[in-house]
Amino acid sequence: MRVKICGITNLQDALDAIASGADALGFVFYEKSPRYITPQNAKEIIKQLPPFVQTVGLFVNMHAAQIDFLCKLSTVDIAQIHFEADDKFFHSLQSKHIKVVRAKTKEDIHLYNNEYRIIDAFVESYGGEGKRIDLSWFDGIDCSRIILAGGLSIQNVQELKGYNFYSLDISSGVELKKGIKSKQKMMEFVAKANEIFR
Repeated sequence: MRVKICGITNLQDALDAIASGADALGFVFYEKSPRYITPQNAKEIIKQLPPFVQTVGLFVNMHAAQIDFLCKLSTVDIAQIHFEADDKFFHSLQSKHIKVVRAKTKEDIHLYNNEYRIIDAFVESYGGEGKRIDLSWFDGIDCSRIILAGGLSIQNVQELKGYNFYSLDISSGVELKKGIKSKQKMMEFVAKANEIFR
C-alpha cells in the first residue's frame, strides 16, 4: 500500500516518514494552515531527501501561474489542488497535478472518475482536522484510482480492509501536535496499512 504523509514542516519529520516506509511527502503551501511551510523551506528539505521519494505541494485558492511558479521554486513533483477549480484552470496549469475532491455527499466521490484523485472529508479549513469520510460510500465501487484522506489513524485503518484504494494520505493521525509528526505513529501506520493491503 502506498502511503503519503502530509503536513511535513521539518527535515527530521521528513526523514522519519521515509524511514517509516512512506512513499510520498506532502508540504502545505496554504498560509492559514498550522502545517504551513514556505516553498523555500520545503526546497531545503527536499534537496536533503534520498532518491525515489515523491514530493507533493498542497495549494488552496491560487491562480495556475502562481502554483506553477511555487512548484518550480519548491521543487515539488506534484501540485495537490485542494480547492474547486474549472476546466480553464486545469488547462492552464503546467505542473503535474492531482485533484482533491472535498466530499460532502456520496455522489461527490464519483467526480473525476477517470483520474487518480484524492478524496477527503469536507471541512471548511481545507483538511488536517481529522474528519473521517463515511466508508459506506465506497461500498461496491472500484477504488483503484482513489487516494483516501481524512481522519485516518492507526486505530481505524483496519476498517479499510476489503477496499482497493490506490493509496492512503494521512496527516493529523500521525502527529504529536499540529505540524509535528510522531515517528512511532508513522511507523505503526505504514506497517499496519501494508499488513492490511498485502
